[in-house]
Amino acid sequence: MRYEGYLPISKEDMIERGIEQFDFVYVIGDAYVDHPSFGPAIISRILESRGFSVGIISQPDWKDDASISIMGEPRLGFLVSGGNMDSMVNHYSVSKKRREMDSFTPGGVMGKRPDYATVVYCNLIRRTYKKTPIIIGGIEASLRRLAHYDYWSNKLKRSILLDSGADLISYGMGERSIVEIAEALESGIDVKDITFIDGTVYKTKDKDSIYDAIWLPQWDEIKENKRTFAESFYTQYCNTDPFSGKRLVEGYGTNFVVQNPPQKPLSQEEMDAVYALPYMRNYHPSYEEEGGVPAIREIKFSLVSNRGCFGGCSFCALTFHQGRIIQTRSHESIIEEAKIITQDPEFKGYIHDVGGPTANFRAPACQKQLTKGACPNKQCLFPTPCKNLEVDHKDYIELLRKLRELPKVKKVFIRSGIRFDYLMADKDKTFLRELCEHHVSGQLKVAPEHISNAVLKRLGKPAVEVYNKFVQAYKDMNKKIGKEQYLVPYLMSSHPGSTLKEAIELAEYLRDLGYMPEQVQDFYPTPSTISTCMYYTGLDPRTMEEVYVSTNPHEKAMQRALIQYRNPKNYDLVYEALTKAGRQDLIGFDKNCLIKPRKFGGEKAQSWSKTGSGKSGTGKLSGTKAASGKGNSTDKKGKKKTIRNVHNKKKK
Repeated sequence: MRYEGYLPISKEDMIERGIEQFDFVYVIGDAYVDHPSFGPAIISRILESRGFSVGIISQPDWKDDASISIMGEPRLGFLVSGGNMDSMVNHYSVSKKRREMDSFTPGGVMGKRPDYATVVYCNLIRRTYKKTPIIIGGIEASLRRLAHYDYWSNKLKRSILLDSGADLISYGMGERSIVEIAEALESGIDVKDITFIDGTVYKTKDKDSIYDAIWLPQWDEIKENKRTFAESFYTQYCNTDPFSGKRLVEGYGTNFVVQNPPQKPLSQEEMDAVYALPYMRNYHPSYEEEGGVPAIREIKFSLVSNRGCFGGCSFCALTFHQGRIIQTRSHESIIEEAKIITQDPEFKGYIHDVGGPTANFRAPACQKQLTKGACPNKQCLFPTPCKNLEVDHKDYIELLRKLRELPKVKKVFIRSGIRFDYLMADKDKTFLRELCEHHVSGQLKVAPEHISNAVLKRLGKPAVEVYNKFVQAYKDMNKKIGKEQYLVPYLMSSHPGSTLKEAIELAEYLRDLGYMPEQVQDFYPTPSTISTCMYYTGLDPRTMEEVYVSTNPHEKAMQRALIQYRNPKNYDLVYEALTKAGRQDLIGFDKNCLIKPRKFGGEKAQSWSKTGSGKSGTGKLSGTKAASGKGNSTDKKGKKKTIRNVHNKKKK
């Protein structure tokens, strides 16, 4: 069957289109989704726009060598991506248990890609094509480009360039570098001589050919000494900016892995051009019989407004991948895509999101970043906003107003992260008002992550006082406009720096709000983040201070249970945690206690379970009030009082 508009995915497609040999064959760990939220779609469409032919091999059977040769040998090289997520994050929860669903696979079926997919696919290619150039990219390759801690094997791993046998890494977003690589190969340059392109990593044995570089500690040194690894990591972190970043070299005996400086940010015109390419905006029709690709549901009616983030959260890898300089699309580009979305037969009038890594960032943090880049060892927002930070929501407000006015659009939501400290730094409250009036669907999700300043310091997040001021401002604004809307805070347990003391501090904060989160995220050590470096080394690479790290699964379970201390299933863990921390004062009948004494624990659990929402008394926070799913709380006199149901309010 001929699928008009999509890139070829089979030999039959090649024959129908009269293609004898592809310039590039793109091997990907995800299903083929031709949408600009998927990296392989952007890279393949950019190459196509420059006259290069690209064939797609999606989720090949890595146990069958023939699966990689269904389209023959490409003329210029293989491109390989593990997918939109690191394959290990895709496969395993933080407890290292196998996930039940893969949203990037047809039908959500697990097991269609291998662990460490990029390495496995490259090794598969090399068994058949010994000399064909291999260029790897995507989040997995990008964040494993130099030596890194691998949580799933609990050890350091070498640069993925060595273990995969690939020739080049195109790291970061890759639009500039992939075109330069393609043009270099087309001109006849041997892949081993492509050492000059920003945004790439190459390997060499010729030490004398490396110039103007910072030499990182050797592999043998960082493997044996965690402090040396932390120092090396921080050097990398300070060289992620495309304007100030230096070339980095990591030695492995007689082999050297060389990271060129990052590619320059795209201009607005270039960003617009990327999103104007002829995407089909859906998964390949051949997946229809299998139920389609679940991941499309999250992004089909969403709009990318920006990329990059100067927020600098320690647990986020965006600094290493997209960088800290904000790049934006024009209003015209976004409006044009919105009009296309409204023509989709499945569009119901709701644009699900207008944002990016941080929705309310629509410009670089300051003018200096446009010529000199982001400060290598200072943050724009942490610990307090920089005096040079330009806080302005006017452009974002104008964009949202234009989208709201489009025919067929009933509502425009904002589901990307809102950086509340940036919002609070804006003296003009127009954005807060319009956010509450037009862009919240009953509840707004925000990410304070924790409330202990000792932990927030390690997270790179603002002090809890800033969050409390935002909570009050949000509550006041909703009251002013006559709406009853709620905040849902994302919270993280067991982040480096969090002991049982800080976990209990968070539990007490939630107690005072009468709120228990439905979901809690354990800290997940993924490659190339400051937090992961802390987790592995026990050192904050920014200061080299020692940091407490919870690595014991049982202690991590206690920290997580404390955040959901009202859940009867967590009673024993909470009791143990409070006892171990010497906080028996929180076990009792006083209103400040978290749980009752053990012999009353079963009674309490039974009572809560019967009167709760079916989700262990989960609630939504509105300012300093809870709104639980028809749950009950107890007042000072021991009488039960009904707490309003946010979900029912939404239905009304």
